[in-house]
Amino acid sequence: MPGTWWLLLAVAAVTAAVGAGAVSGLSTAHCPPAGCREDVVRTSLAGVWAGQAPLAVFASLAVTAEYGTGTIRTTLTAVPARLRVLAAKAAVVGAAVLVAGGAGAWGALLAGRALVPAGFAPYDLGAGPVLRAGFGSALYLALVALLALGVGTALRDTAGSVAACLAVLYASPLVAGMLSDPEWVERLQRYGPASAGLAVQSTVGTDGLPIGPWAGLGVLAAWAAAALAAGGAVLRSRDA
Repeated sequence: MPGTWWLLLAVAAVTAAVGAGAVSGLSTAHCPPAGCREDVVRTSLAGVWAGQAPLAVFASLAVTAEYGTGTIRTTLTAVPARLRVLAAKAAVVGAAVLVAGGAGAWGALLAGRALVPAGFAPYDLGAGPVLRAGFGSALYLALVALLALGVGTALRDTAGSVAACLAVLYASPLVAGMLSDPEWVERLQRYGPASAGLAVQSTVGTDGLPIGPWAGLGVLAAWAAAALAAGGAVLRSRDA
């Protein structure tokens, strides 16, 4: 499908453009007297939050498009081992998104480094926390793609799969922002796929996070694995 390449380009472009815009919009007007403690690296990677939307469409289409056209029957006739089909799709989707997501994340970091306003400390692209945030963001997008692929395999409908995936990703941070109970807010931040996974972007005050950077990415990986397991179970048990 020619549209899938445009979606991958959209992921990279949106991730870089939104991040650059977020950094250029920083202002010292609201900083405390002690100075600004803004996590500029995480601000530079703010576009990942928006880039995951076209990514969910891309990954869902990797399987639901075949159900829409009926070519899934040809695929499963050629390769009767259904879990092998799903594993192949996961490998192709994950690799493609890893490249596109990495390009977007590092494009955002390069742009953010060049656009850091006066009053904010510029970051070193070779520093350990920055490397972790950059490569972790690419891994985050790849895991989101696998989550969407699993949901698409289970639901077999493009619109329903995209809606369900976006609800899972965006709902928990929005709900957490509306709750007044700090314990429930912390639970959602620790176990929600997006809020936990995006902890990998933090480079300032990581000790105070509800969940550690790599542990948060592990939570997202568990969500992706569960979605793929559910998709695999439906793929094996239902007729094409």
